[in-house]
Amino acid sequence: MITTKQRAYLRGLANKITPIFQVGKKGVEDEAFIKQVEAALEKRELVKITVLENSGLTSREASDFLCKEIGCEGVQAIGSKLVLYKQSKKNPTIELPTKK
Repeated sequence: MITTKQRAYLRGLANKITPIFQVGKKGVEDEAFIKQVEAALEKRELVKITVLENSGLTSREASDFLCKEIGCEGVQAIGSKLVLYKQSKKNPTIELPTKK
């Protein structure tokens, strides 16, 4: 579980990145989609995803589902965008502010 300070730090980092995935008609329950997001999180640690209107999901619903399936942290879900974070096991690059 990340703290509010860490979440704010990650939101700041996420402002600079572009979405690399889109949730469409198939939704987020497609196993291939989940594996791709998981692989991207292992490589990048911070991923931004766009939720299209035809998906039938809100960004919060998509974020909650992916967090449950992958075991990552939902950093932000605003409008049609969501941001996920999971520390890389092999090559961690993002250093979070320390917990107090």
